[in-house]
Amino acid sequence: MTQAKCANRAALFDRPAALFLPASRPGAIEKARASDADLCILDLEDAVKTEDKDEAREAAIAAVAQDWSMPVGIRMNAPGTRWHAADLTALSTSAADFLVVPLVGSAEQVDAVASRAKQPVAAMIETARGVLAADEIGRVAAALIVGTNDLAADLRLPVGAGRGGMRHAIERVVLAARACGIAAYDGVYNGLEDDEGFRAEAAESHALGFDGKTIIHPKHIASCKAAFAPAEADVERARRLIEASGETDGVGAINFEGEMVEAMHVAAARRLIERAEQQGE
Repeated sequence: MTQAKCANRAALFDRPAALFLPASRPGAIEKARASDADLCILDLEDAVKTEDKDEAREAAIAAVAQDWSMPVGIRMNAPGTRWHAADLTALSTSAADFLVVPLVGSAEQVDAVASRAKQPVAAMIETARGVLAADEIGRVAAALIVGTNDLAADLRLPVGAGRGGMRHAIERVVLAARACGIAAYDGVYNGLEDDEGFRAEAAESHALGFDGKTIIHPKHIASCKAAFAPAEADVERARRLIEASGETDGVGAINFEGEMVEAMHVAAARRLIERAEQQGE
């Protein structure tokens, strides 16, 4: 997947299953390339040991130069770390379709990367500071990604507390993304063997308004896609609504199948159909 094919940022991130994988593991890269993931993100940060950082950077740059069936990005090390400058220099001219900056706490940190990179830059919101600045960050980022593991730690939530304590923070990120007109991705689910738990959390992610979810194992790709896929009945209803509206977003309301609907409902129906068609490609 080349940068030219991903010039439209909205289309680039309108994909639900975003797979993280360590750039230091060649086997994981090959499995990811052969997977049905919607996006792949080669990780130079948490998934890579300190002594392997330089080698992982080189591996990531070589990997994104290959042919991928989906957009592929690279998550650099966080601003302020000793690897960040080298990552930025090397990745900004790489063949990656997008870059991901972790632990973002301000719009300036995204700007510093975006001003040098030729790719769209997604920002990870993983701290209380980042959550409070999410609306400003969203104005300069191409997408927002919640890092729920780091966020839970920064909020000092007890081990095993679940997502309840960070619900407000998560919803603020979605709100910021919507206000800025960009995509929002939910954090990863850590239970690799808990398929039922993953499906439940992915369904919750969709219900909260996220565009997709980050995942850490290919086994969860299908479940993630299913959670975000528009139901067939909803798509058919959307088609009927558009037809009843006269294919316009006219002023006023109409009675549609016993409900009062307005132009906003017609626009939502169109978005639903577009997403269903995109995921069906």
